[in-house]
Amino acid sequence: MTHIYNQCVIVGAGPAGLMAAEHLASAGYKVTVYDRMANPGRKFLLAGRGGLNLTHTDEPDEFLSRYREATAWLSPIIEAFTPDDLREWCAGLGEESFAGTSGRVFPKSFKASPLLRAWLRRLDGLGVEFKARHLWKGWDSSGALIFEQPSGDRIVVKAEATLLALGGASWPKLGSDGQWTSLLQEQGIAIAPLQAANASVVVLWSDRMKERFAGAALKRIIVSAGSAEAKGEAIVTQTGLEGGVVYALGPDIRRMMTVGGEAVIHLDLRRDLPVSILIERLAKPRGKQSVSTWLHKAAGLAPAAIALFREEAATGLKAPFDDPEALAKLLKHLPIRITGMASLERAISTAGGVQSTELDEQLMVIRHPGVFVAGEMVDWEAPTGGYLLQACFSTGALAAKGMSHWIDRQRNP
Repeated sequence: MTHIYNQCVIVGAGPAGLMAAEHLASAGYKVTVYDRMANPGRKFLLAGRGGLNLTHTDEPDEFLSRYREATAWLSPIIEAFTPDDLREWCAGLGEESFAGTSGRVFPKSFKASPLLRAWLRRLDGLGVEFKARHLWKGWDSSGALIFEQPSGDRIVVKAEATLLALGGASWPKLGSDGQWTSLLQEQGIAIAPLQAANASVVVLWSDRMKERFAGAALKRIIVSAGSAEAKGEAIVTQTGLEGGVVYALGPDIRRMMTVGGEAVIHLDLRRDLPVSILIERLAKPRGKQSVSTWLHKAAGLAPAAIALFREEAATGLKAPFDDPEALAKLLKHLPIRITGMASLERAISTAGGVQSTELDEQLMVIRHPGVFVAGEMVDWEAPTGGYLLQACFSTGALAAKGMSHWIDRQRNP
């Protein structure tokens, strides 16, 4: 078994790990990044497949509120490396950014690959060394890191400071499979169970709904789950619903399902029209129009919304077409029964992870001095919209600062 000494070891070559590597190398530390995949940034590239949403232009308080229960402890971390800092960093790599009408921020190239290539060139220039296809297997009795190579050979790495940035458990084929949870739990570190976040929900559609409307968008709607609500759009899938409004309510839906085994959400299909106006429009005679034509003209519903409204398999209701008031109220508060969540492997991100109480203010594991964690490994979640990557970058930056302080304290107690 080969024994190696490194000054700073980072396990995981995602956004958090690479950001920490850059900060440490820029400060003059020798950094080695180990990753189980053949190339760094695999999930980062996936995130940019439809346009790399880096961050968001929300006002600070609104931005931080997106992290819900984690807002209190994440706030100082994001305030230390803000959305503006992230955009400036992006520009420094030659990738200017822009904000869309929704406030989401993207590189002007709209892709992840040019940004990642420029980033890796910078890291190479700073002397960061990459070790691909090295699977972390925990620690030995002396506290050194154990890595397994594809050949089955193992190496032992002793580091002055270590950052674990292994991601959550979504899209495991890209490197994040959550196997690290058992390794940390063996050390007595408390882990909140990993769960699917920003995931689609399962609805038992009729065959007609699946065949004719899978892929259709439900635009300008409000979705509520209990007292929580979100505005935006959703997409009908073969198995249920996905999209920003569904993802934003993921924590609420999960809680409802934990209690009752299923959840009922409500859709306002005409958020821009008050119920009184809908009643007035629906009270006019339908004449010889078909139900679909009438709902389209009187209520302004798109075909997918009409189909959803008539979907007894999912709602359990027959639409009261002979009662304009009841019909209008149902349009504004249509129940949809959710029977499950998409698998963790297919989720965009992961909820759960190392509990914040296990970490000090610089993300060092209290039970394991000299070991830090960042990114999706930590117990926080956020909706899509730039909040996910921002927290990964920000926690990586803070962990690097903590590692630097730790090394300096050990050298100069």
